[in-house]
Amino acid sequence: MSGRSETWASSDAVRASMRANKGRDTKPELALRRAAHALGLRYRVSYRPLKAVRRTADLVFTKAKVAVFMDGCFWHGCPQHHTVAATNASFWAEKVRRTKERDAETDRLLEEAGWSVVRVWEHEDPVEGAVRVAEAVAAGREHPGC
Repeated sequence: MSGRSETWASSDAVRASMRANKGRDTKPELALRRAAHALGLRYRVSYRPLKAVRRTADLVFTKAKVAVFMDGCFWHGCPQHHTVAATNASFWAEKVRRTKERDAETDRLLEEAGWSVVRVWEHEDPVEGAVRVAEAVAAGREHPGC
């Protein structure tokens, strides 16, 4: 492995592949944004709903206090589609476990601050996800500050 002392990757090829993964503007996220926009929704992209918490939501509706997260099936441990990594299995299992814990903590922190959280899996139909988002935004606008 090219002389690096310790790395999380099992090989240089895996390391390069994983580093190429995008943190935002993924295909599922763009599809959800297009579907939400087509429903007339306007939002902030990659925005921190709570300034004191280093967590960024994919779509944020500040007035309605709705934070939307597009969760990848592998990274967030989708109950339907998550697959166990063939290489470095214990590392990836722990990483997904910590991600799920962080997601739950993020949801709790946002909800305690009066926000609604919508999580959309990458495998979900983007139009159906956008409809759920629109419903949450409408509810947030009906009951601001709740």
